[in-house]
Amino acid sequence: NQVDTQQRSQQQRDVQQDLQRERDAKAQREREHQAQREREAQAQRERDAQREREAQREREAQREREVQREREAQREREREAQREREAQREREAQREREAQREREAQQ
Repeated sequence: NQVDTQQRSQQQRDVQQDLQRERDAKAQREREHQAQREREAQAQRERDAQREREAQREREAQREREVQREREAQREREREAQREREAQREREAQREREAQREREAQQ
């Protein structure tokens, strides 16, 4: 009878240890899964941040191209205005020469 009791106690301890090992293994697997999920989330955040940096660089490059185009257009407008002023001066000088010839012819 004493032996039966000892065997039952040992079996109960074995069952408890088996259950504890299963609980520990399950908890370990869950920790590993959680760590994996965190690594994947971190990798996704890094990819998102990289995409955002690239998009930001592209927006800045686009703005710089627009500024360059506007500067070039402004320089072209200034060159055109300069050509127009020179043509105006040439027309005035031409009229002045014609008027001078006219005066000389009348004398």
